[in-house]
Amino acid sequence: MSLSVRETAYTLVYDPNPNFARNTASEFQKALEKGSDEQKVETMKRVLVTMLDGNPMPELLMHVIRFVMPSKNKQLKKLLYFYWEIVPKLDDEGKLRQEMILVCNAIQHDLQHSNEYIRGSTLRFLTKLKEADLLEQMVPAVRTCLEYRHAYVRKYAILAVGSIYKVSEHLIPDARDVIDTFLAAETDPICKRNAFLGLSELDREAALSYLQEHITAIETLDPLLQDAFVDFIRKDAVRTPTLKPQYIDLLQDLLASTNSNEVVFEAALAVSVLTNDPLILAEVASKLIDLAVKESDNNVKLIVLQRIQDIHKRAMGDLERLTLDILRVLSAQDLDVRAKALEISLELVSSRNVDDVVKLLKKELQKAVADSQNDEKASDYRQLLINNIHKVAISFVEVSAEVVSLLLEFIGDLSSTAASGVISFIKDVIERYPKLRKEVLQHLIGALPYVNSGKAYRGALWILGEYALDKDDVQNSWKHIRQSIGEVPIVQTELRSTTGGQDEARELQDVPTGPVVLPDGTYATESAFTATSTKAFTKEEKDSRPPLRRFILNGDFYTASVLASTLVKLVLRFEKGNHDEAIINAMKAEGMLILVSILRAGQSSLVQKKIDEDSAERVLTAISIIMGNFDANQETQERELLELAFLKATRSSFEEQAAIAKRVKAKKFASLAVKSAEPIDKAIVFRQFSQQDVHNTPVDQVDEDLEMAITGGTSAAYQEAVSLESKLKKIVPLTGFSDPVYAEAYITTHQFDIVLDVLLVNQTKETLKNLHCQFATLGDLKIIDNPPSTNVVAHGFHKISITVKVSSADTGVIFGNIIYDGGHGQDARYVIMNDVHVDIMDYIKPAFTDEANFRKMWNAFEWENKITVRSKLPTLHAYLKELMKGTKMGNLTRDAPSKDEEECRFLSCNLYSRSSFGEDALANLCIEKDLETGEVVGHVRIRSKGQGLALSLGDRVALIARQINKVKLDRV
Repeated sequence: MSLSVRETAYTLVYDPNPNFARNTASEFQKALEKGSDEQKVETMKRVLVTMLDGNPMPELLMHVIRFVMPSKNKQLKKLLYFYWEIVPKLDDEGKLRQEMILVCNAIQHDLQHSNEYIRGSTLRFLTKLKEADLLEQMVPAVRTCLEYRHAYVRKYAILAVGSIYKVSEHLIPDARDVIDTFLAAETDPICKRNAFLGLSELDREAALSYLQEHITAIETLDPLLQDAFVDFIRKDAVRTPTLKPQYIDLLQDLLASTNSNEVVFEAALAVSVLTNDPLILAEVASKLIDLAVKESDNNVKLIVLQRIQDIHKRAMGDLERLTLDILRVLSAQDLDVRAKALEISLELVSSRNVDDVVKLLKKELQKAVADSQNDEKASDYRQLLINNIHKVAISFVEVSAEVVSLLLEFIGDLSSTAASGVISFIKDVIERYPKLRKEVLQHLIGALPYVNSGKAYRGALWILGEYALDKDDVQNSWKHIRQSIGEVPIVQTELRSTTGGQDEARELQDVPTGPVVLPDGTYATESAFTATSTKAFTKEEKDSRPPLRRFILNGDFYTASVLASTLVKLVLRFEKGNHDEAIINAMKAEGMLILVSILRAGQSSLVQKKIDEDSAERVLTAISIIMGNFDANQETQERELLELAFLKATRSSFEEQAAIAKRVKAKKFASLAVKSAEPIDKAIVFRQFSQQDVHNTPVDQVDEDLEMAITGGTSAAYQEAVSLESKLKKIVPLTGFSDPVYAEAYITTHQFDIVLDVLLVNQTKETLKNLHCQFATLGDLKIIDNPPSTNVVAHGFHKISITVKVSSADTGVIFGNIIYDGGHGQDARYVIMNDVHVDIMDYIKPAFTDEANFRKMWNAFEWENKITVRSKLPTLHAYLKELMKGTKMGNLTRDAPSKDEEECRFLSCNLYSRSSFGEDALANLCIEKDLETGEVVGHVRIRSKGQGLALSLGDRVALIARQINKVKLDRV
């Protein structure tokens, strides 16, 4: 396989059995010689797949001519033309092989065949031939086919004429006249379209004159011919800018009149390339929106939406009136299409249309909540809507309060992730808009009894503790907490409801504790806290409990620890702004009663899971703080520390985080505005004084995209990839210099396969016979071709190509040996080759995702690899940069710009990357600076869905540590 990406592309053949063992050339020869037509069909499929994998097998050509070419089987003849397409037609000296004379005769017979489909397929094959010696004999038959009665033959014949002319002009010197004459006499729309394509490539003036002749009736022409006209206009306008205004008017008329979706898309794309006029671009975007709504294919919808987004980036703010039209695409069922439509719409939202956008999103959210019982994807769509409503409300204060009340209406029906998203949104709103705090707090307190998610409730408790600033807000928050915890003490009230009445509960408490005989014969003491319930609660009864009480009895003591911190904040803030000792003492007493009740409940058998040590310690700390007799009016050191820890630290941290997010958003918006802005001192160009309208010449983005797809990147990246220095880095020695056979491999990594170009050198003075290489793999790799054996003369060279299919980003190893015959009847000799380790970094790229999606994947992925970090780098940020460079992972945690890297002692961040195969890799870095040794210490936790990727990235982290800590010698 050639390393050039510009090599001729062949027809792809589907391989139904990719794991099928590869046959040798001799086995193929026997199968073609003795098999039936059905067996030959299967054999030819195997031959084609083997040849496309990189083994040309020239020795099969004569057998194919003798045993396949005479057959009249239609399927076999179709495969035969695939074979003629890829078989080597030239010998080592670059001359036409003698066997191809027989092939030419067979092709000429097929060009004169009575079956029009055989003629057509033969003509289609000629469009792929690039050998002038072969085509020269076909020209008379091709000319005859131009007048054939069946349109299927004529449409390929006219393409063959243009293809032959491009290979060699002297074969058909009058090709322009032939196509022009054919176009004037032809009536079939497909044939006319193919003829116009050939004419536009060979004679621009003739194509332009034909376009001018039919310009008045362009609306009535066949869509295929209209599409060809649009393609010609787009390319010609780039070459001749003086005709650009006329072309734009023509395309606009075509957009307004045509009913073909294909023509609408191509014409809209051409207009967007040719002009920057905001009004015209808005009309084009409107047509594309209608196309996205009408078209049923989701891939087409995504492509059209991407084009609309490109237009928006070129004309910032001009598509604002189309915001609601773009949201019509939400009627599609595909989640990716909906996400793309919402992404574009949010970029177009302004203060003039934000109310309408929010109303429409509200209807969609109501519909998603109603459909959640029947549609599995409704929850994902609901989460998507909540995230986008969040983004809208954060940017526009006039709708924030309305959006808060809207989302809190549905919070009881939302999943844990969605409810947490709502609470996160409320955090942002209440921090960014201080005037809305009281109103938002009232809405939040009213909706909290319906919250079913512990994670969302913890976020709400944090909001109450941080933003309940005045006396009324503190008392309302305290009242809700008291109602949400239910009747206290928890243990006694639960036992009372369990036994069915107060009298029975009192009798139960009065029963003296005594020894109880356990099943193993030992004794245990039983009390009210260890007695099991005598009544089982139904699910409805459990769900009817107040939220906090339900979380505690279900064993969610992390929420209880957050509640303890919230109570401390409320007490400290109320004590700071109020001097009524009776109310303060009542709050403290009630807070201690609640916390002690939670502790006793966590130690009893009433809860599903006993309280953990960390939560118990936090609750006890809160009790001790509430019990402390600190005078609010005296600024003691302990009082200052308490206020710093509970009233200032977390709030200031969140404010800093919100400010960073706001700066990042403003920076992103500014960069987009700069791209579309016109510079003030832009030079005025007078077309009359310049030979070419350089500044107004449009750039053909379609051709640029095609060129990028062919070359695999930008021209600079392509030049770097094929540079000599880059190639030398990828050469791996497989054997030693003292071995009889020296071998080295040049490794080329593509997206889903690896090509090893192996050079074999015979270092002996004898000819090595039947020399061949055997390769095998470990991991998710597969060898898809085995090179044939060969003879290598003394001190001779031999090149082979091995293709290895890669199916995942796991660590893979390629190993093998070289085998050749020994001299004078001796046994075969072996040369063991070095292992080739596949670098998974070629398949991993940095990626970015939001925090909610990261946490969701972190909880879902089961494979974890924890690596201890110990590095001698000077700063924590230096190690982070080395880690990101070595693992190709993107940093999801925003850096605080006010922190000095030298003074930073602790660092924690999340990293994320994605492989070419769609595999996600997550990492969490937690490191600190050891004050005694000055080293960076900590650990990296890597998680992925599969074990291989986690282990591979772990090995990479360990390799980075070894390279960093390597001892360097100045001199020996």
